[in-house]
Amino acid sequence: MTSAAVPRPKDRTLTWPVIAWSLWDWGSAAFNAVITTFVFTVYLTSDAFGPNADRSLGTALAIAGFLIAATAPVIGQRADRAGRRTLWLGVNTALVIAASASLFFVQPSAEYLWLGLVLLAAGNIAFEFAGVNYNAMLADVSTPRTVGRVSGIGWGMGYLGGIVLLLFLYLGLIQPEVGLFGITGEDGLDVRVSMLFCAGWTLLFSIPLLLTVRDGPRPTQQGAQAGLIESYRLLFGTIRDLWRADHNTVYFLLASAVFRDGLAGVFTFGGVIAAGTFGFSPGDVIIFGVVANVVAGIATIIAGRIDDAVGPKRVIMASLIAMVIMGVLIFVLHDGGRTVFWTCGLALAAFVGPAQSASRTFLARLIPAGREGEVFGLYATTGRAVSFLAPSMWTLAISLGLVVTGADDAQYWGILGIVLVLLVGLALLTRVKPHDHAGAAGFGGSQGADADAAGEPGTDS
Repeated sequence: MTSAAVPRPKDRTLTWPVIAWSLWDWGSAAFNAVITTFVFTVYLTSDAFGPNADRSLGTALAIAGFLIAATAPVIGQRADRAGRRTLWLGVNTALVIAASASLFFVQPSAEYLWLGLVLLAAGNIAFEFAGVNYNAMLADVSTPRTVGRVSGIGWGMGYLGGIVLLLFLYLGLIQPEVGLFGITGEDGLDVRVSMLFCAGWTLLFSIPLLLTVRDGPRPTQQGAQAGLIESYRLLFGTIRDLWRADHNTVYFLLASAVFRDGLAGVFTFGGVIAAGTFGFSPGDVIIFGVVANVVAGIATIIAGRIDDAVGPKRVIMASLIAMVIMGVLIFVLHDGGRTVFWTCGLALAAFVGPAQSASRTFLARLIPAGREGEVFGLYATTGRAVSFLAPSMWTLAISLGLVVTGADDAQYWGILGIVLVLLVGLALLTRVKPHDHAGAAGFGGSQGADADAAGEPGTDS
């Protein structure tokens, strides 16, 4: 069961379906890079929104994580079982666009804090649901030999799209005293208008994929119209089938749920700690974001080839170890000023994308044909079920730092919360062993030799 009548490519990488698919990542960088990481969250945690805005941000994102975990089975399973993957990708992308545009109304005042937090949380929820269907399309536009490269291209395009948009917004709106159309920083208008550009950016670059990968006619499966309780029953059935077919797949889903939340925490709170702890101005944060996206984009595209050559688990393990080291260095050396953050922060950026891309390809290599949406829905559900971890650990670590240091500001302690989540994910990942799925036919039919690339390189599936 595939999403569309797109001919499965040979072992070519840069086909039009791959380009169209990657452009969605390019467009979604507006939400990831500009809104969630480098511009809007920094704006929302500035002094204008009150002294506890950073902890309120953590709380709001933790609540969003709980809501995603509660509703992802309904959204993901209905889209996959009813054969409406592209439709629901379009619907949820439209919700992301609406939330992005609505951020224009968040003025720099404490009374607008919760409006900003609610819109940010709603955008995160819609973005996660869109990502379920987007990730499921990876199997439609790649082959077992190219899945690592294609996934890496998608992630890399996301980072590069973030660069282009950040540069445009910084040079055109935020850095000049009077920007395009006479816009200034009064009442946060430069940031607020940037949110409108983000909405338009996402809309423009989502269109190619929605027009290329179309929903085709196929029979509706059981559960397409299931309610919440029935969806959870089907979800547990999916987990049971996965467990019977191969324990390692379940172990990987658990491990990836934890370390992916740590990776999300790096993105979400990176700009916040740059501004709050290292004294970066909003413009400085954007410049750092541009350079970081260059590093991350190049590293992720290169890592996609390494993924196909040595296997995704090795890429993930190496990336997590490097990120833990860099996070600890940022904490220990925080008094070293901006040089520390530039050095260690860019090193972190070089490993976040490869870990994310390799995690997606690990699972894509395991999923039997026709079950992509269902299992990537489970991937999202397990991930968001623990998505409160990084925001909660960020908030808890800062609170602990305030007690230990007795200082008025211990924001840099938040990095230890993120490092802890990454360490737990790394420890869980060590239980996932390289394996051969050639004989595992219990889950959705024969998986064939394709899947063994998930644990070991060199398969010719």
